[in-house]
Amino acid sequence: MLLRTVILAAVIALLATQVPRLIPSKDAPAPIAAIAEPASPKPQQASTGSGRVRLQADSRGHFNGTFRINGKPVDGVVDTGASLIAINESTARRLGFSGNGLDFRYKISTANGATDGAHVVLDRVEIGSVRVRDVDAMVLRDKALSETLVGMSFLKKLKSYQAQDGSLTLNQ
Repeated sequence: MLLRTVILAAVIALLATQVPRLIPSKDAPAPIAAIAEPASPKPQQASTGSGRVRLQADSRGHFNGTFRINGKPVDGVVDTGASLIAINESTARRLGFSGNGLDFRYKISTANGATDGAHVVLDRVEIGSVRVRDVDAMVLRDKALSETLVGMSFLKKLKSYQAQDGSLTLNQ
């Protein structure tokens, strides 16, 4: 019962960090202006030695990288406000979690409406030379989550992480 409550609270915290960016502001430019902007180049990812990786922030200030989750490449956004790694159902299937094996028993409210979540444990999560094992994650329905969020269940397994001068350094 306590584990369910903790996981539900973690998912709600994760979603709370993502809802504001999904709700348009009345001061936001018209959608056509967003379409007309040139796409920003993919941020650079540099391995700076054994057990250390540096991610450069993109034009929005987000730290993106290509992670290897259970041995498969997955693009993800590091989110220090998220308690767990959050992946969508399609990504979970690609990582070896079958649809029938996922227990979507957690009820979650998102900006796109209500969805279900399933708790999983990822065998390993890697980026560059940084590698961690047995990482808690939440699988959400595809319509509720379009990108992978790499939260504190990954970061807290590191020796340290630091954001400074537009880069995020992960130390194993």
